[in-house]
Amino acid sequence: MITQDILSLFTFWGVLFLTGITVLPLTFWLFRSFSDRGYIFSKIIGLVLTSYLTWLIPSLGLLPFNPTLIFGIVFLLLASNLFLLYRFPIEINRQTLSLIIFEEILFFVALASWAFVRSFEPSIHGLEKFMDFGFINSILRSSYFPPTDLWLPPYPINYYYFGHLSTAVLILLSGVSTFVGYNLMVATLFAITFVGSFSLSLNLVGKISPNLRLGIAAGLLGAFLVALGGNLHPIYIFFQSYNPDLPVPFWQLPLEFNFNGYWYPNATRFIPLTIHEFPIYSFVVSDLHGHVLNIPQVLLYLAFLIKIFHQKVKLLDLGILGFLVGLFLMTNILDGPIYLLALLIFLGFGETSSSLKKTLLGSLSKVFLVIFFAILISLPFWLNFKPFGSGIGVICAPGFLTEIGKIGPFLFESNHCARSPLWMLGILWGFPLTIFTVFLLALKKLRTEPKNRTDLFVTITAIFSFLLILIPEMVYVKDIYPAHYRANTVFKFGYQAFMILGVSSAYMLVRIFLLKNIPRVFWLFIYGLFILVAIYPYFAISSYYGNLKNPQGLDGLEYLKNLHPGDFEAIHWLNQNVSNQPIILEAQGDSYTDYERISSNTGLPTVAGWPVHEWLWRGKPDEVNARGSDIKTIYESKDLKSTLSLINKYKIEYIIVGSLEKQKLPQIFIQKFLEIGELVFQSGETQIYKVRK
Repeated sequence: MITQDILSLFTFWGVLFLTGITVLPLTFWLFRSFSDRGYIFSKIIGLVLTSYLTWLIPSLGLLPFNPTLIFGIVFLLLASNLFLLYRFPIEINRQTLSLIIFEEILFFVALASWAFVRSFEPSIHGLEKFMDFGFINSILRSSYFPPTDLWLPPYPINYYYFGHLSTAVLILLSGVSTFVGYNLMVATLFAITFVGSFSLSLNLVGKISPNLRLGIAAGLLGAFLVALGGNLHPIYIFFQSYNPDLPVPFWQLPLEFNFNGYWYPNATRFIPLTIHEFPIYSFVVSDLHGHVLNIPQVLLYLAFLIKIFHQKVKLLDLGILGFLVGLFLMTNILDGPIYLLALLIFLGFGETSSSLKKTLLGSLSKVFLVIFFAILISLPFWLNFKPFGSGIGVICAPGFLTEIGKIGPFLFESNHCARSPLWMLGILWGFPLTIFTVFLLALKKLRTEPKNRTDLFVTITAIFSFLLILIPEMVYVKDIYPAHYRANTVFKFGYQAFMILGVSSAYMLVRIFLLKNIPRVFWLFIYGLFILVAIYPYFAISSYYGNLKNPQGLDGLEYLKNLHPGDFEAIHWLNQNVSNQPIILEAQGDSYTDYERISSNTGLPTVAGWPVHEWLWRGKPDEVNARGSDIKTIYESKDLKSTLSLINKYKIEYIIVGSLEKQKLPQIFIQKFLEIGELVFQSGETQIYKVRK
């Protein structure tokens, strides 16, 4: 198993390397002003272009989704880039080549390291992994898009699935098992986050100093802060444990070295009724959600912001930014408005017009052009998608607004007044805020020097990040969760702020370092804060992966062999013997439970799945509940006629009877399945019946 995992790792890396090489001429041409020529972003560009074209063609009904289509697209990208190479020959010096080799080594080490970490608990099980893996498997079984919703067929997936499609593309290109490919995608996202952040920080520092070692140091610091860093919450290891539902300031707790009692998820749920995760937490728990799958595109977008801020904005730049925003809308929708706002701000400061009116109009016209490109790029997705946000709420709306009630998408609700205490925000964001404060004081000392455009860029970047943190204290995107009404808004805005501040903090620390006469007490204070930020990965990784003892390999289904051995064999049988997407029947269970394990692991749609998730995606709880009642009838009714009627209604072809079905439906009447179908598989407690046509 270990040998096979190593082979799969090298295969996955090889595919990422080759897709990057395919578009290397384009990458070098776009980022010719970067110290490393944007090398690491070639992997992102190669993946997103391949994935987008692979999605677009089947979405338009032109050709089916399959490996032949993907390889054909890769060949076309290679041919077009060879033509670009002919027109614009690549010229790189020895220093740039050394940087490129260093980044590739760094990428492979990061990829292999996180694959190694995942090998200690590779299970695609728990939290929302069934949802993410189900999307991937449904895509892999699809010929045309949108793919089928596994948990409410024949409806299509009503979720932002482009990142899951990119995962499916890599799995098909590499030929690895889906159960291994899921974990290698997690490792890939970690590696891209680490090395992409390295490149951003490196190139920011490279614009103020030719010292390559200093740039590399900044790059490694930025990479660590974004991909591995936490917040200041680990300060609680020095104090008595608190009730996570009622957190209190650490200074109100007795001193107590609480190293073994520290629980790492508390750092992401510290402010009551909110979520404030960051990348290392995402990599540890390894749910392939949209906010994680969109990290590569976000890093590429930030690279373009650096590029256009330091040179004249061209139509091609706006087209590429529009393309990326279009991908955001299909991968993690709130990133779209977030980075459109960022673009508007950066364009405003980048304009050279002396007239405020001309600057504003110029910036707005460019942003509207980006929006046009984004809508055009993502239009086939939106034709089959219904947004499940129901408006924008104002937190603690003034009385006169509450009387109005609603204007357009704005909901003015006075009963929602929860805001984050300042001391909690300080624990979450105190580290970058401290650095930024000192950075501003340092810039004040440099008033006699010529204005540095990179200093301005980083200043705007930091201010924008803190704005993202403050926005959810004023408004929120309304969804189905009444108590946690602003949780997702805090989460999605804060996640982007964390990454941006990680990159900019690395630059700011180097900038401060280059100044003389900075008090030693500042550096001691920063070291202390950094230690708290830096030790978080230890707690998270050791808690989730058991101090890296007893590796299990990279197969995400192996856990089921001991938990439900019959289901384990049934899943493999279905994957090997059933093609396309005939509908299966399995017991429906609550969200986050082990039910829907067959559909998730095979990509075969079942009659109804996790109810809360379907409610969120579609706002149709009644239909999901009705289907749940019909599932119970099919399994338990002794009336053959009514059973067949429901089977025909939902076009069921395979019926699963396993330990979870028997647990959920104790009155299950198995004998009738032999009358309406045939037993095609049996292992342990698990049986599969194929319905006779």
